[in-house]
Amino acid sequence: MASLLPSVIFSLLCLLISNLQISVAQSAGVCYGRNGDNLPSEADVVALYKSRGITRMRIYDPNRATLEALRGSNIELIVDIFKGDLQSLNDAGKATEWVQNNIRAFPDVKFRYIAVGNEVRPNDAEAQFVLPAMRNIQNALSSANLQGQIKVSTAIDTTLQEGYPPGNGVFSAAANSYITPIIRFLTENGSPLLANIYPYFAYVDNKAQIQLPYALFTSPGVVVHDPVSNLDYQNLFDALLDTLYSALEKASAPDLKIVVSESGWPSEGGDGASVENAGTYYRNLINHVKGGSPKRKEGPIETYLFAMFDENKKGGDPVEQHFGLFSPNQQPKYQLNFS
Repeated sequence: MASLLPSVIFSLLCLLISNLQISVAQSAGVCYGRNGDNLPSEADVVALYKSRGITRMRIYDPNRATLEALRGSNIELIVDIFKGDLQSLNDAGKATEWVQNNIRAFPDVKFRYIAVGNEVRPNDAEAQFVLPAMRNIQNALSSANLQGQIKVSTAIDTTLQEGYPPGNGVFSAAANSYITPIIRFLTENGSPLLANIYPYFAYVDNKAQIQLPYALFTSPGVVVHDPVSNLDYQNLFDALLDTLYSALEKASAPDLKIVVSESGWPSEGGDGASVENAGTYYRNLINHVKGGSPKRKEGPIETYLFAMFDENKKGGDPVEQHFGLFSPNQQPKYQLNFS
C-alpha cells in the first residue's frame, strides 16, 4: 500500500495542476459583435475562437447562425437580450417562448449566462422592463430545469456607481431604486452581476488626474492608497472593479460576484487610442485577471474582452469601430496568448 502512495500523490497533483490550467485558460473570453458588413461567417468565427484557444464568448442577440455554429463547440456563452425585446418579455408566455426558441432548441450549446439588457440606464424607457423580464426568463429556465446550469443577469456600466477612493464606492442616488431590486434578485438566484468596465473611457474623461500607465497596467508602483479600506491600487481596472464591489457591500450584497462582461481599448479614433496602447492593455488584462483585485484577492476574475473584430457599422464616436482583437480578415492586430 505504501508503495502506491507516491503515484497517488503524483496523480492528484497532476489533476490539481490541470484544473488550475483550465481555470486560467477560461478566465478571459471575448465578445463577438456583428456590427460590420465585412465580417467572417459565423462558422469561421467559431473556428477562429477554437484555433486561438478562446473558450468563452459573449453575443449580443440569439443569432441563429451563431448558435448553429456553436453546437458541440464546448465554448461557454453569454447571450444577450436586446433592449427592444424587454417589454415583450414582461409577458411570461413570451419569456417561455424565448427560452424554448433560443436556449432549449440548442441543447448542445454551453449557455452560461443570459444578459437581460446591456447598459440599460435608470432613466431609459426600458429600465422598468428589466427586472420583470429577468424574473420571467428565470421562471422559464426553472420550468425547463435549467436554473442550475444557466444564470440570469443584466449587464451594467460604471455610470451607475460613484465615489472615490474605491472604498467609498456607492450606487448613485439616481441608480439606487433601479439597481437595488436587481441585486436582490441576483443574490436570491445565485447569479453574478455583469459589469462592463472600461479604464479607457475613465482615462480619456479625466486625463488631468489619471495617468496613462495607471490605465494600461504599466505603473511601476502604487498609484492610489485607499485610506478607507487600507488597500493599494496599481491600476485603474482594479480601482473601478473594487468601487463596484464597495457599492455592492453598501447595498447589502457583499458576497455577490462580478463578471466583467466587457473591457477593451481601441486601436484608433480618439485620445490614447493606438495599436501600441491597445496591445499593451489587452496583454496585461489577460494576465491580470488570472488573479484577483485588492478587495477580492481570490481569482480568476471572469472577464470578456471587447471585442473580437473591428466593426465598421458601429455607431457613436469613431473609437467604437476599433476595439477588435482581429481585423475582419481574421488577422490578429496583437500578439495575444489566451491559454
